[in-house]
Amino acid sequence: MAAAGAADAQARFGHSVKGLLTEKVTSCGTDVIALTKQVLKGSRSAELLGQAARNMVMQEDAILHSEDSLRKMAIITTHLQYQQEAIQKK
Repeated sequence: MAAAGAADAQARFGHSVKGLLTEKVTSCGTDVIALTKQVLKGSRSAELLGQAARNMVMQEDAILHSEDSLRKMAIITTHLQYQQEAIQKK
């Protein structure tokens, strides 16, 4: 009878360990899924930051070009004013 009791205790212990192991495996699987989602989200964030940086560089080029155009227009305006004054003096 003692042998049957010991075997029964071992069976219960085995089931308990299997249950705990199953819970741990499930928990680890859930953690891996969460980690994968976070890595993918981080990857997407890096893509968005890269795109934003490229857009900013393009905007900076456009701003510099506009600034150059405005400077040229100011010079042209000054020359036209000089020409207008010269015509009015004649």
